[in-house]
Amino acid sequence: MTRLMEQAIDTVSALPDTVQDELARVLLQLAGVDQPSVVLDDAEAASLDESLSQAERGEFASEDAIRAIWAKHGL
Repeated sequence: MTRLMEQAIDTVSALPDTVQDELARVLLQLAGVDQPSVVLDDAEAASLDESLSQAERGEFASEDAIRAIWAKHGL
């Protein structure tokens, strides 16, 4: 294992279990290992449905709102 991979694993191991699992799935996908589809719970499915409805209606965040989000995270 390379030093960079060891550093990544050390860093990720300090994150919450759910985040570790998400990152592990992404890494496995990038390595060509098929991953099962993510199953949404009822609240997540409802939120996704609402987001899709908003997109269909053309309701998107304004440029100012997006800039504020980026600024909040120092980007």
